[in-house]
Amino acid sequence: MKTILITGFDPFGGESINPAWEAVKTMDGYTDGGDYKVVTQMVPTVRYTSVKTAIEAADTCNPDFILCVGQAGGRPDITIERVAINCDDFRIPDNGGNQPTDEPVVADGPSAYFATLPIKDMVNALHQAGIPARVSNTAGTFVCNHIMYGVLHYATQKGNVKAGFMHIPYLPSQVVNKPDQPSMAVETVRATLETIVHVLAHGESYEAQNITYTTPHE
Repeated sequence: MKTILITGFDPFGGESINPAWEAVKTMDGYTDGGDYKVVTQMVPTVRYTSVKTAIEAADTCNPDFILCVGQAGGRPDITIERVAINCDDFRIPDNGGNQPTDEPVVADGPSAYFATLPIKDMVNALHQAGIPARVSNTAGTFVCNHIMYGVLHYATQKGNVKAGFMHIPYLPSQVVNKPDQPSMAVETVRATLETIVHVLAHGESYEAQNITYTTPHE
């Protein structure tokens, strides 16, 4: 049985919720009974501690895949990240008060790591499921990029773990007082996660329309 670790951040930047954890926490224990199981972990929006928390969870459950999820307010669709760069350049302080400028995520680490998840297959499956999604070529330089880089660094050292990162939009409740900002229902994000889990478990031969979703997403 394959194990898939999914992480989601706690609220940051003055928000009372983070859509990443709101969706991810509903996936804990998700399984088809044979091919895979999902383990979830909330991570703090704090430099270094986010990666440490994710790695501790990975060392406990020994996953085959790690998918980190974060909020990208202003983006209208699911964005699967292609690359993480070795640079922390925070435009705002994280939840620990850290605001580094042009500092490395890992000293003497490579300039970048590319996601080792099948990002194009994931996007294609989401399109088949009627969920707007695309590949993104920037995870930013805040804690989302930090954890993506740090987890990929860990996965590279382990050698048998594939990892990557996904950004999701605001939830509808977050944009009530943010005119013209796009949002996505938590049910749709949940369906996104179900789709991606099936892709990771079954590989390129997987077809999204074969999923029976546990939550509606239209």
